[in-house]
Amino acid sequence: MQVFEFVLAIVFIALAAGVINNIIRVKAKRQVSDDSAADAAHYLAQLEALEDRVQVLERIVTDRSYDVKQKFRDLES
Repeated sequence: MQVFEFVLAIVFIALAAGVINNIIRVKAKRQVSDDSAADAAHYLAQLEALEDRVQVLERIVTDRSYDVKQKFRDLES
């Protein structure tokens, strides 16, 4: 009976190691996905800020007073 108990212990240890290994992998994947989500949110905020800046620049360039100022600068040159 001792050989049977020894084989049973080895099988149990192997199964437990496999379960622990899977738990560690799942936790690592979650952490990577959480980091990716944080990076995506950061890049999205940067993109929105840049879009706002481009809109402001478009308003400045299409403003009529800008066009007049540019003509005066051209005349001075």
